[in-house]
Amino acid sequence: MAPLMRNALAVLLAGGQGERLWPLTRDRAKPAVPFGGVYRIIDVTLSNCLNSDLRRVFVLTQYKALSLNRHVRRGWSVLMGLGDFIEVLPPQMRVSQHWYQGTADAVYQNIYSIGSEQSNYVFILSGDHIYKMNYQKMLEQHVQAHADVTVATLEVTCEEASKRFGVLETDSDWRIVGFEEKPEHPKESRIHPGKVNASMGVYLFNTQLLLPILIADAEDPNSSHDFGKDIIPRITEKYRVFAYNFLDENKKDMSYWRDVGTVEAYHEANMDLVSVSPIFNLYDKTWPLHTWQQQYPPAKFVFADPERKGVALDSIVGAGSIVSGGRVEKSVLGLDVRVNSYSEVDDSIIFNHVIIGRHSRIRRAIIDRHVNLPEGTVIGYDLEADRARYSVTENGIVVVVRPESMLEEPE
Repeated sequence: MAPLMRNALAVLLAGGQGERLWPLTRDRAKPAVPFGGVYRIIDVTLSNCLNSDLRRVFVLTQYKALSLNRHVRRGWSVLMGLGDFIEVLPPQMRVSQHWYQGTADAVYQNIYSIGSEQSNYVFILSGDHIYKMNYQKMLEQHVQAHADVTVATLEVTCEEASKRFGVLETDSDWRIVGFEEKPEHPKESRIHPGKVNASMGVYLFNTQLLLPILIADAEDPNSSHDFGKDIIPRITEKYRVFAYNFLDENKKDMSYWRDVGTVEAYHEANMDLVSVSPIFNLYDKTWPLHTWQQQYPPAKFVFADPERKGVALDSIVGAGSIVSGGRVEKSVLGLDVRVNSYSEVDDSIIFNHVIIGRHSRIRRAIIDRHVNLPEGTVIGYDLEADRARYSVTENGIVVVVRPESMLEEPE
């Protein structure tokens, strides 16, 4: 571990309800939603921690956290070294009688756990973003600048930032001199017209400053107890608060960062993985993505018969899956999926343990775990008919989940 990172602690916020990702979050926390066939969304941020030598991590959970807790316990605890940890912290009601009221309140309610660790620096991270970032580089800049707080930023267009991102103003030394949370008309970057410096929701605090700031915020009846809305705007004048420009470890021409908070964004991020030269690279051995997954035999593709050939093109197929005389194109298949003869799956995401019956046609759909589609099922070709049976987004992505009476199987 790098010496500087030994003095750092991470608090990973993984307790949001994920309403905009409904119905995929009906039965699970948003960070536990599958991604890329074999991963969960939270694996991306946890992999960033591991690859950055940030080896002490508290994961704050809240809503529907059972599968998330199991995943972290099975897959991540064993990756940490002696004295290091990834520890799940559910709401303890130790300093409050309420569920988490906001991002700052979630950290405040775990103030005793944070204070019990000997750390000079605390990273505040989100468990539902897709990106590759070396947090050690952020900490190095933080120390060199003698900063009290550092906010990670990325450049986006004014249109992208409007009503979506916290927007920063900086001076020539990248010290933050202004902050607006999700403004309708964001102020342009002083360097690149038409662009803004948007907050990534990644914060780095000196521990000795973070704790009293959280206490003061908790005692403020007018605060919504959120880092972006309340904490950062309030401290920029009094303390040394700097911006850190996102340095992408994805090794592509353009920086990659995705908030997968909506079904459309989630579908798009998965589709980013299946191109010939994927926009987000799962196969980079210098910045690996880690996870836990149940052991299955290799994926299998059967029938070389011209009339029913089992093929998958421009797709990701998880272990244990069998494409048996069907055709899969530009799709992501999870673990233990069965695509039966004469079926077509296109531009779709299929979760674990799904069976697609013969002569089915699936297009621009997300099929949740343990769904058994009967022979001749057609999804994605008649959206009006789909809306009568399933959830359909404004952009025409069909989401199929099991009836709530069939939720006993584990993920």
